[in-house]
Amino acid sequence: MESQTYHFLEVKDHTGSRKIPLEGATYSIGRASSNSIVISAPEISRQHALLLRIAFPDSEHHFFRLVDGNLKGKRSTNGVFVNGEKRSSHILRHGDQIDFGGATQATYYCLLSAVSSGTDGLLQTDLTGTVIVEKAISEASADAELARLVSFLELSPNPIVEIDLQGSITYLNPAALGKFSEIRKQGARHPTLAGVIRMVQQADELACLREIDFDQRTYHQSIYYLPESSLVRIFMLDITGLKRAEAAHLQAESNYRNLFENAIEGIFRSTAAGVYTIVNPMMAEIYGYASPAELINSSANQQEGRYVIPGRQARFTQLLQQQPAVREFESQVYRADGEIIWISENARAIYDAQGKLVAYEGSVEDITKKKHAEAELLRRDNLLRAIAQATNTLLSELDQDVAIQAAIAAFGKAANVDHVFLVADDQASEQTLPFVWSQPPQSPLSLNALRHYQKHYQGQGEADIDAWHSALTAGRSVKIEAASAVTAIDHQSTIHAILLVPLFLKGSYWGYVGMADAQFDRQWSAHEESSLFTLAASISAALNRHEIEAKMRYRALYDSLTGLPNRTLFDEQLAFCLNNAARSQTSLAVMFLDLDRFKTINDTLGHTVGDGLLQIAASRISQSLRTGDVVARWGGDEFTILLPNIQQLSDATLIAERILQALDAVCEIEDHELYVTGSIGIACLNEASHDAETLIRHADIALYRAKEQGRNSYEVYNPAIDSKLPETLILEKDLRYALAREEFILYYQPRVNLFSGEIRGVEALIRWQHPKMGLVSPKIFITLAEENGLILPIGEWVLRQACLQNKAWQTAGLPPITVAVNLSPKQFRQPRLAETIAQILSETDLEPQYLELEITESMAIQDVDFTRQVLGELHQMGIKLSVDDFGTGHSSLNRLQFLPLDNLKIDQSFIRELMPDTNNKVAHIVTTIVMLGQKLGLNIVAEGVEHSEQLEFLRSIQCDTVQGYIFHRPTLPSDVQQLLKEIHHPSTHSTAP
Repeated sequence: MESQTYHFLEVKDHTGSRKIPLEGATYSIGRASSNSIVISAPEISRQHALLLRIAFPDSEHHFFRLVDGNLKGKRSTNGVFVNGEKRSSHILRHGDQIDFGGATQATYYCLLSAVSSGTDGLLQTDLTGTVIVEKAISEASADAELARLVSFLELSPNPIVEIDLQGSITYLNPAALGKFSEIRKQGARHPTLAGVIRMVQQADELACLREIDFDQRTYHQSIYYLPESSLVRIFMLDITGLKRAEAAHLQAESNYRNLFENAIEGIFRSTAAGVYTIVNPMMAEIYGYASPAELINSSANQQEGRYVIPGRQARFTQLLQQQPAVREFESQVYRADGEIIWISENARAIYDAQGKLVAYEGSVEDITKKKHAEAELLRRDNLLRAIAQATNTLLSELDQDVAIQAAIAAFGKAANVDHVFLVADDQASEQTLPFVWSQPPQSPLSLNALRHYQKHYQGQGEADIDAWHSALTAGRSVKIEAASAVTAIDHQSTIHAILLVPLFLKGSYWGYVGMADAQFDRQWSAHEESSLFTLAASISAALNRHEIEAKMRYRALYDSLTGLPNRTLFDEQLAFCLNNAARSQTSLAVMFLDLDRFKTINDTLGHTVGDGLLQIAASRISQSLRTGDVVARWGGDEFTILLPNIQQLSDATLIAERILQALDAVCEIEDHELYVTGSIGIACLNEASHDAETLIRHADIALYRAKEQGRNSYEVYNPAIDSKLPETLILEKDLRYALAREEFILYYQPRVNLFSGEIRGVEALIRWQHPKMGLVSPKIFITLAEENGLILPIGEWVLRQACLQNKAWQTAGLPPITVAVNLSPKQFRQPRLAETIAQILSETDLEPQYLELEITESMAIQDVDFTRQVLGELHQMGIKLSVDDFGTGHSSLNRLQFLPLDNLKIDQSFIRELMPDTNNKVAHIVTTIVMLGQKLGLNIVAEGVEHSEQLEFLRSIQCDTVQGYIFHRPTLPSDVQQLLKEIHHPSTHSTAP
């Protein structure tokens, strides 16, 4: 058996009684579960008291001190009572009764026990010990320092100082010494003690409080005067953190207040019924009140009434009850002055601990400008779409009236106006209102209403019509927005605001496009104005385009010289009449008319006289026809006539006689009295002539028969005529249709550099693939084309096709070469030859240096001045120029040196003579041509080379380029392309055949 000291508490609380051994160094006592000793009593503090174990010096024994609160000096809410007296600190003795509040208490026991081995617990031991605490305390009291050591003052973490009235320090606890190193030396002069004695002496109470700042810290001092000992005890609590927290709290509160007061959004708190209890100044400003108080006072009866749409407030409340928060709830509301604005609300509901709705809080933003901007952006988008739609309609709709009406309707709907209109405003004549659109249910705007508005513009009467017109003709808009501008206007005008922009056609003022609001004043935006200008420009472009298209249609279908339908329109009319004839079982006739001796008159007296003669003939033919008959200029001096509804052949012959009689009268043109007659071929619809092509061909055959019979007569086609026509006449007749039927083809003959073997270029050679006779020699049909005037369209076709083909070779990646085209005498003397060639080059995208034009020697010397002028124009364009068949005419190199030539082609008649039995005279001529041509800087081309002997001679005299069968025959474009691929680069082939 051995003795042992036991300390424990017997605690009684709401849960009953329990004994707690005190084996640790420190215990916290309180209601919270974090305490070492938990007391189940709601009336006591979460941390109520501390138990501190204190050991005796030089002894194995210890005792416990009970402290109210915690070590930092914070007291409990209701205090601690020991044996009936309230204590802040107390050394526990055996049997002390501790009251924590209410029915909660504890008893302290300190027992010496003899413990037998195998005991189960404290209460089962023999309690034979005696109380030892009193003895221990009395022994400790003998030593004052030991008493202080175990006192609460020594254990306090806060500075505690005791001084007498003379300023001498009588006591410093460890915390004071630790914090104030100079305090013992300075005594009452230490900054923390300065003024304490005077403060105590002047105080009416024994205790007083103050705050001091020392060493960047703030201390709260509780100063007590102990009169029985004439001592002053100062308890100091470092409240720096608290002061900083208070300052931070005050700053945060100030920041929040500033934020609340100066927020750019309205902030509110309201009751569950929606009555505002707190609002900031911006909230009042949004709703149009002078102060938050005014808004709060007015809110009791106006919550639902603030919303423009009924039930909007109820919907907002419903959403708040369904979800934690509602964001960006947009509504229209009334301000205090009745103005309607847009707001966006963000809010949440506030509930109490029982889950009852007690309030709402949130923010309000005035989004009126944003909504207006969105609406304006939507209007702009709508206007842009409307402009695009209108432009597309104006471009695609063939009916101009339908297009313009649809365009202004689309624009009016997008602009949300009541009227859009187009006024033709010619001051020299009456205004017209050709197009107007009005938004239902508005009545259509009348021209009278618009004039009335004009007259009362700004209330200034007629004078302002001129101002209105002047602004528009100067390209400015006319804009009226406010009611003050229209106070004098009769209500019948149906206009409150109007915007007009001018419409120009071909650079001249034509009228204006306008839009108007019939119900409200309106501020026209810059975008609306620019959109209306765009609409006006689109309408102007459409009017211009329709006018141009009308002219183009006219030019495409009518002859510009005579005003008669051309071949295209005649073909359309003939097809139409053939369909009608088939349906109605009627007949028709076609006439082909040719003016006799016209070519002679045109060539001798000039084109002006010839054109005048054609105009007179066209008029006389037209006047000789019936209503419904059609006469067209077929080309040159040829006319075709369509006679529908022919009952019998005599109907057609009678008209033919009338035409011949009308043509037989004298024609006075530029002091010339001319007589011209005509020859007419007639073909009637029958089994032999049953379609358009056959009718025209048969009428043409009959025409040639009439010419053979002596001219100034007509001939009716019958199949027997075909067999009587000579081949030349058949070719001449068929030549007229060869171009339209695409019977011409181009062959190309390469030109080869005699020394490098490269293909320098090709010459385009026309061939006629006649459907019955096969390939027709150019020597035959070119002469016919020269005689009947077809050489011009044929020559232009050759130029265009050659340029297209050369460009195609380049596009295929082949090295560029020149293509040579022969010009006929008539082509060369065309007044606008250079202009025509420039247009062809532009259309085919061929650069000028890759085109070579050839004229014959006789053409070059016929009129040297004229030749120099024409060739000069072509040379300036960058086109290569050549003289063909040199040596056959009467020119000399001396005469040709003044022409801007690039190439000289020796006529093949000389080349043929360069054979083994060659005539020395021919060889000398060829040699001379080559030598002199080279001295003039010309490239010499020998054409018609067919034999190696010719080639060797030409090589010996340094002739540059040769063309002939010895290298290549004229061939198709595909063959030329293959040749260019194979032999163009000099490293891939031999330099000579």
